[in-house]
Amino acid sequence: MWQRPSGNHMSVSPAGLAVVFSRLRAVILVSAADRRGGSTRSSKRRRSMYLYGGVVQIALKRVYEWAKTERRWYTLGFFAMGSSCSNHLGIPTAKGPNPVGCTDFMMDHTAQGSFFRLYYPCQETETAEKPDWVPSMEYFYGLADFMKINRTLSEKIFDYLFGSYKIPAYVDAPFKCNEKCPVIIFSHGLGAFRTLYSAICAELASRGFIVASVEHRDESASATFYFHENTEPEVTQKSLPKTSSAPVQDHLVKEWMYYRGLQRGESEFPLRNKQVKQRADECIMALDKLTEINSGVAVQNVLQTQFDWTTLQNSMDLCRTAVMGHSFGGATTVEALCKEVKFKCGVALDAWMVPLDDEIFPRVKQPIFFINSEKFQWAGNISRMKKLDSTVIQRKMITIRGTVHQSFPDFTFLTGNWLGKLLKLKGEIDPELAIDLCNRATLAFLQRHLGLEKDFNQWDPLIDGEDENLIPGTNVILLQSAI
Repeated sequence: MWQRPSGNHMSVSPAGLAVVFSRLRAVILVSAADRRGGSTRSSKRRRSMYLYGGVVQIALKRVYEWAKTERRWYTLGFFAMGSSCSNHLGIPTAKGPNPVGCTDFMMDHTAQGSFFRLYYPCQETETAEKPDWVPSMEYFYGLADFMKINRTLSEKIFDYLFGSYKIPAYVDAPFKCNEKCPVIIFSHGLGAFRTLYSAICAELASRGFIVASVEHRDESASATFYFHENTEPEVTQKSLPKTSSAPVQDHLVKEWMYYRGLQRGESEFPLRNKQVKQRADECIMALDKLTEINSGVAVQNVLQTQFDWTTLQNSMDLCRTAVMGHSFGGATTVEALCKEVKFKCGVALDAWMVPLDDEIFPRVKQPIFFINSEKFQWAGNISRMKKLDSTVIQRKMITIRGTVHQSFPDFTFLTGNWLGKLLKLKGEIDPELAIDLCNRATLAFLQRHLGLEKDFNQWDPLIDGEDENLIPGTNVILLQSAI
């Protein structure tokens, strides 16, 4: 059974890591040879966006080439994790007035059910624990599949780099809020899963929101799971996997669903378009489940967490709901706005617009806020965002200077400067400053369009890019033909 390492990461043998990276190098070189002889259907832009293309593999090869000596393996540990004396790495604590709780919810054990991580304002607690950032080993496997590297090798590397981190929220802590909470449904990017945006979701919860971070079952997540009923008699909990933080009913058996890449000769748009429609439906389903919980309908959580769902009755302001997402989740945000008018506005973080049908753009009637990174966007993608421009509905766009596509997920906080930039997980800007700008601009936009009586309007200038670290609109030059 998979076990997390205890104590300092530097206790891992550098010589042992050298063996791991040596074997990884062989996998990388074989993979590169395969790519040279294989299909060239994916563009350079898509490969960089998907993260799993040559970028990460080449970066890991560079790590190996540089760190050939025993001495440099020790240095690598300090570069990767900061240093053994440093406390700088880790997902930042939310800055709002409320402590934050989190719990997992799965209604309907099948792949068609709703599955999300819920973040919410909670009571002060000294006993509740913070959950693991990566919930189980299978998510490492999924990330390996997504990046097209060997599972066994990647598990060791990912566990070394990320295995001990915790989410900045208290698992199953009692809900507490003095007023009804507006609701946000969050959609993750391609190859991600429900826990990878905890810095954003926890911050919103600390400001009084209830946030459901959906784990998508369209095979765009690196990994997810559901259950099927076991027909064999006398199934016990002992026969079930022990990688989940919560028990399940005795008659259910866990099934894992991993990322599905493009097949040889397969066109990309039909697959991604089908996925974005399912993703939007899953966001709407999550909102529907929260609506039931809010109205007092008795719900059964397949995961059987310790959280008391009845405490959420009449706690949500369902007249003030928004949808939000990163990358593929940004496209999901637009699709969900088109499909569900209950979402009053949307925030799209570095949205990847390719999966969307052109015909939906004029059908989106709600305000949208595009928050982009400086290094990811290109003219064709921005031009699709511009198709949503309106003279009567507010559509805003800003770009955060010095950011990359991975400046929005939590990865950006969990590697040292050198390795983070090598793997394109960090930009030139301090990652906490970047996420603060993103969160504050988001809060100001939500207050404006959800009609909140908060103090988030203090950040209204950020919506228009009025900050030395922001660019109003985009840094991408658009030719008239692109528009």
